[in-house]
Amino acid sequence: MITQNEFKTTEIQAARQTALAITDTARLVEAFLSGRNERTLRAYNGDLRDFAKFADAADVPTAAALLLGRGHGSANALALFYRSGLFDRGFAPATINRRLAALRALVKMARTLGFVTWSLEVESVKARSYRDTRGPGPRGVRAILGTLDGDTRPKALRDRAVLRLLYDCGLRRGEVVGLDVGDLDLEGDRVFVLGKGRTGREPVTLPAPTTEALTAWLTAHPTGEGPLFVNFDRAGKGSRLTGRSVGRLVAALGARVGLEVRPHGLRHTAITEALEATGGDVRRVARFSRHADIRVLSLYDDNREDLGGEVARLVAAAV
Repeated sequence: MITQNEFKTTEIQAARQTALAITDTARLVEAFLSGRNERTLRAYNGDLRDFAKFADAADVPTAAALLLGRGHGSANALALFYRSGLFDRGFAPATINRRLAALRALVKMARTLGFVTWSLEVESVKARSYRDTRGPGPRGVRAILGTLDGDTRPKALRDRAVLRLLYDCGLRRGEVVGLDVGDLDLEGDRVFVLGKGRTGREPVTLPAPTTEALTAWLTAHPTGEGPLFVNFDRAGKGSRLTGRSVGRLVAALGARVGLEVRPHGLRHTAITEALEATGGDVRRVARFSRHADIRVLSLYDDNREDLGGEVARLVAAAV
């Protein structure tokens, strides 16, 4: 019986014989990536390069030629094997789905430009998102911020400002690292954020503690008109702080107080606390969280009130 890996190899070898011209797919990839914001561009580039590596292709245009050249059925077969390979490599459902979405979007662009007449039909995997929407909790956030009390070194002031934006404003790490100094309006207590899936920046109101933290950071380390947050590591000193670096700094500060914390956990805590403070007013909190789908907040609200646990106690009491 032929193995999955052998079949994949056979498919790729056959695809090489019927692949589209690389010059055509290079033009396709260029059109596909054009007009994307920096964060989306970085994500799509990473996803497509991963597929190229899977397909043993020299680059993304070559991988696109292999995917599109043999037709509908073979393209779906190759994408199915790619999905299976992502599972085998231990990727989370959200990552797998994002990479499949990148392939589907590329094929959609190819159809728009007349390269193919079909669409990629490989489905995403079922993901159970927001299983834990609690984060470290307000007490945990206070403890983490407390590790920086009295520390006036530039790095500590930067870290405090980052934490304040992540929690006080519920920003995502990508939104934080994408900020430039010019996006701040400290006199107006606002910052202009390029949100997830948005094409333009939107104003977000800064609470007083956040404005104070940002002012202290900029006073200690003026950065001109460049990135708002810069790296202090020897290798990348002065360059824009990355999302990975934010993850490391949050994890390190959490470890100081015995907590395992991710940047998104601070956002989870902020949203949960917003629901608590507003009595579960989902519509008001949606303005704060900037979720595209307001239904997502019902998961936070259910977890906040532990509705499942309440029902479980009622069931247990009946016997």
